[in-house]
Amino acid sequence: MELCRWLYNQLLKVKRENPALKEYDTQRLIVELKKENPELNKVYSKVLQMVNHQLWSNLKALNELKRRGHKVGKLRYKTSPNSWKTLNYNQSGFKLDEERKRLHLSKIGEIPIKLHCGIRGKIKGVIIKRTKSGKWYAIFQVEEEPKPLPKTGKVGDRPWG
Repeated sequence: MELCRWLYNQLLKVKRENPALKEYDTQRLIVELKKENPELNKVYSKVLQMVNHQLWSNLKALNELKRRGHKVGKLRYKTSPNSWKTLNYNQSGFKLDEERKRLHLSKIGEIPIKLHCGIRGKIKGVIIKRTKSGKWYAIFQVEEEPKPLPKTGKVGDRPWG
């Protein structure tokens, strides 16, 4: 978490220094920052890419608020050690063993978990979240085939209604 916070702050600093940078520019910068801070090699690469994605999502949200006439300031640095709360494993870097109730995260290892319900559909991503109380949660992003609702005989059942 701390390394992700550090990366976010570094990318924000570089973006502030050079406003013309685009998202792919800061994405490529991660490789250079790994040389500056070899500790970043301990974090799965997709997680680092999602830090960059989060920065740009935040910038886009601020710009949208500004466009709508809201008074907004600059995006702030994450100064508190507890200000970064998630690790986002999208597409890869994780494996769930439902039988053994274990989640394997790349560069972290195997973690015992409590599954509150079975997972239906294909897991597309996992977000690891730490709460203020210090508890950890795994949020599974799944893709499931939609199932048609039963016909009720009401107007909405017709394709044109």
